[in-house]
Amino acid sequence: MKYEVTEIKINTEFIKLDSLLKFAGVAETGGIAKELVTEGRVKVNGETCLMRGKKIRAGDRVQLDEISAEIAVI
Repeated sequence: MKYEVTEIKINTEFIKLDSLLKFAGVAETGGIAKELVTEGRVKVNGETCLMRGKKIRAGDRVQLDEISAEIAVI
């Protein structure tokens, strides 16, 4: 499966997974982000992640269906 890669820049040490999905525009609300994670539709570094509060750091790769976001800290 080929993913469209979007680079998301953050200026903090980490961002929580559900906040990232909202910040990246993948989920319109925090509630939708929570659902996506609890449904098992989100992968972090290739592994399905069910923790919506997982800390995403520079270099991590988050994937949802056809969307992939790589986090880069500025």
